[in-house]
Amino acid sequence: MSALPLPFPLLSSISISSPQSHFSLKSSSSFLLPFQRVKLFRSTPEATLFFTAKTMAELVKDNESGVAAAGTTEGGKVEVEHSSTFLDARSEEEVLSGFKKEIEAGRLPPNVAAGMEEFFRNYKNAVFQSGDPAAAEIVLSNMAVALDRVLLDVEDPFVFQPYHKALREPFDYYMFGQNYIRPLIDFRNSYVGNLSLFYEIEEKLKQGHNVVLISNHQTEADPAVIALLLEKTNPHISENLIYVAGDRVITDPLCKPFSMGRNLICVYSKKHMYDVPELADMKRKANIRSLKEMAMLLRTGSKLVWIAPSGGRDRPDPVTGEWYPAPFDSSSVDNMRRLIESSGAPGHIYPLALLCHNIMPPPSQVEKEIGERRLIGFHGTGLSVGPEIAAAGEKSDEVKDVFTQSLYKSVTKQYTVLKSAIHGKQGLEASTEGVALSQPWN
Repeated sequence: MSALPLPFPLLSSISISSPQSHFSLKSSSSFLLPFQRVKLFRSTPEATLFFTAKTMAELVKDNESGVAAAGTTEGGKVEVEHSSTFLDARSEEEVLSGFKKEIEAGRLPPNVAAGMEEFFRNYKNAVFQSGDPAAAEIVLSNMAVALDRVLLDVEDPFVFQPYHKALREPFDYYMFGQNYIRPLIDFRNSYVGNLSLFYEIEEKLKQGHNVVLISNHQTEADPAVIALLLEKTNPHISENLIYVAGDRVITDPLCKPFSMGRNLICVYSKKHMYDVPELADMKRKANIRSLKEMAMLLRTGSKLVWIAPSGGRDRPDPVTGEWYPAPFDSSSVDNMRRLIESSGAPGHIYPLALLCHNIMPPPSQVEKEIGERRLIGFHGTGLSVGPEIAAAGEKSDEVKDVFTQSLYKSVTKQYTVLKSAIHGKQGLEASTEGVALSQPWN
């Protein structure tokens, strides 16, 4: 499931902070989009569908009418008839005029429209940084669908349950998020660390074991980045990972469509627990319900859970400007340890490092209000997993802290290697004895 409306967003831990959105209006040139390349409806993995934005609109309507007649299925959602303004757009000018049209029709609040416009412009600038000759087509095709999904949710708001299963039908929100983030990743300058351990994790899942990934958290796009870097080698991980997600990625209108494509356990962030004091008790009770949902899931086995026990996204040092994983909260780590130990299925905890902040850097400070400014960039990314770390001995506070620090040290070591490879331009030569880098998409 930061810097832009995503979920990707996303996403954090039992103590998490997440998305927001801020808005601005600027001028821009126009271009035409002849075709759209997406995989948004269920098909074989090999099938890639080509659509014009207009064709996409017709397919969405056809799918919705069929589902409305038959009812919902697991992972699906009956959708209402809604404006096709953005799907019908043939140029940037038509997209921009669409905002005014939807505001005047009373279907789009002006502040949301402003955020959507900035969303469009920033995405355009980032994709053009890639130098892809099809950048204009990519921007308009991806943004037509993204803006359409935001508008649909404004018209018919989706409500997330404590455990949300990714919506794949009639509209494939998972592939929507993948296709949106893919053009922002410089795969030539991206790396995966310890690929063999991801295979090890998949084997444990096949055996009915539960696996928890204790990770740092950088952007709203984290889930998509993880899934994209592993989609060629470990598609089971990419599609079945469950993210512990903060409430902001499921309430922000610009984030929600991206979050809808991820498996989520929805919680309220510790950092925002008392933003509105009178809601604190409600938030605590909601978190208890979410933890119960997670406990029930883990009892069935073969579950893979991602959690960022820092309580929010990493941020640069205010003095040096250097990025490092934010410290982990030992109570959040211990909550996960106790959940997997009491599940009845064998459980494992692995440290995961993620480097992708340049794609969507978060605000320099944690903000209370939903309304942060979204910045977007084209950049290399990195993902690495370290060997399993087991908690041993009596579970005193001291032991809990030592266990948490062991996980954190592994994440920071892996992060340093990724940083040398990507920002230090060392590439595969940045590999160490503990972190073997590869580019499995090559």
